[in-house]
Amino acid sequence: MKREVLLLGDPALYEVSAAVTRGELEQLRPDIEDMFECLQDAGFGHGISAPQIGIRKRLICLDLDGVRRVIVNPTLELVGSETMELMDDCLCFPGLLVKVRRNRRCIVRYRDENWQVQELACEDYLSELIQHEYDHLDGKLFIDHLSPIRKQLIKSKLNNIIRGKARCDYRIKSI
Repeated sequence: MKREVLLLGDPALYEVSAAVTRGELEQLRPDIEDMFECLQDAGFGHGISAPQIGIRKRLICLDLDGVRRVIVNPTLELVGSETMELMDDCLCFPGLLVKVRRNRRCIVRYRDENWQVQELACEDYLSELIQHEYDHLDGKLFIDHLSPIRKQLIKSKLNNIIRGKARCDYRIKSI
């Protein structure tokens, strides 16, 4: 079963996700495969979080150059005060690319698909990717990091996405 990616405006994207219990992990394996399939079908990006396909669980899947990583119940620690600006996109915002400011370094602690405790120190692109996906778990979107002026500049694009006028090559759920 392949799920559809939710679009901007779907209320589910603004909800805080619940922690995954050890007992739930086995039941979530088909959903994890759906997440990787959605990511592959999109043809861009390296990460997807469960809320993006309507699953309110603290779960992130990464595909980094063919190496798959499942991140369960992550906690995020921003390291230092150095930030960076870079272009960011999101499966929930087809065709939209915006400049966002993120912390240059972070550490993510989590359980893997075997319920083993893991820690990953990230910087630059990987740091941004983890922060982006982690935000989804808390009901935050990458446009929440934009200044009001930047949001105003892309308002028509955002409205088109909300109205279902977005075009992409992967399955999306219209509102």
